[in-house]
Amino acid sequence: MFSFRTTSLEEQLDKALQEGLVGCFCTQNCWDTQRGRYMYDIFRERGNLQIIFNPRDTELTPLTNHIEFSVEDLRELSAVVVEIQDVGSRYFNYTKDVMRLMEVLKDMKDEAPSLYIVDHINPAGRIVEGTMPASEVETNVPKVAHRHGLTLGELANLYYHEIGAKFALHVISALATESNKQLMPWTIAPASDIPGLFTCDMYSGGGLWNNTNISPAIGTARPYEYIGAPFVKTASHEPVPAAEGVLMRPCSFTPSCGRYEGKKCFGYQIMLEPGVEYHSLIHTLQLMRYFKERYSEFTLEEGFEAKLSDQVLLDYINGEVSFEEMREHVKVEEQKWIRKAKKFTLYDDLPYRIK
Repeated sequence: MFSFRTTSLEEQLDKALQEGLVGCFCTQNCWDTQRGRYMYDIFRERGNLQIIFNPRDTELTPLTNHIEFSVEDLRELSAVVVEIQDVGSRYFNYTKDVMRLMEVLKDMKDEAPSLYIVDHINPAGRIVEGTMPASEVETNVPKVAHRHGLTLGELANLYYHEIGAKFALHVISALATESNKQLMPWTIAPASDIPGLFTCDMYSGGGLWNNTNISPAIGTARPYEYIGAPFVKTASHEPVPAAEGVLMRPCSFTPSCGRYEGKKCFGYQIMLEPGVEYHSLIHTLQLMRYFKERYSEFTLEEGFEAKLSDQVLLDYINGEVSFEEMREHVKVEEQKWIRKAKKFTLYDDLPYRIK
């Protein structure tokens, strides 16, 4: 059973929320800017908050972070309420955790608690980039484009039907409260490597750098906006691939954690002119081909092919297809994804591709 609710979580009269034991699956982005409290405080005040599932480490832990849970914890509950901030790309960890939760609830069958998702607007907007997986993808990743243009609630709607789930799923509209209509909660970073809105424009392509030996500058103030490595040489004036409205500034940085921790890296800052609709995936692929052609040290590492999940895009990086062939392939696949995505949208505005 699926429903889309247009009133706030607090106004829901379901017995599972009013009287049953509730688990809250959330990050710090469940802060209500109007009332000055977290989402789980609703149930704490009612006296039916059973457990909070949240990231295993502190808010800005500079490592891979996940939200952990167990089937035993879920069996005690009447409802699970999810409120995280998705960032618009299919490989965001906390979104994958929500998909994993949905798969576990599906397997629990009649024992599964009801699932409520408090939706937020997509900070990456309705822009679509990339292709749907052409091969086996990473675990708990829905079959969506690299930058999907959907909200978390819409993604859950799609995944619910994709996996053939039967448990009760209710999406609370992002427009149900003033707090979730606005972007003010974005002063709260949804993850240590996503410090602000600008990062979302970089992440759909930039997230792929995590499976290469080029650093996306995690451990600096500008992750995914800066890229580089100790072996990159930026002294020459050779032009670096960049689309119209995109500037590539030679720079250096020293990550405070992760790959190349404490080592000076040389590379580039990706700078966007105001108002530019940036296709991060295509630009990232261009840069990867550029690095591969110029640096024997550059490598694609474990997990890269599964994350990219498209042979044509991989062939482009390896110099086996032209830019025009790759771009046309992406255009056709984006159009396919938009047709599929429209079946699961819950709001008036619709996903679109950059022309």
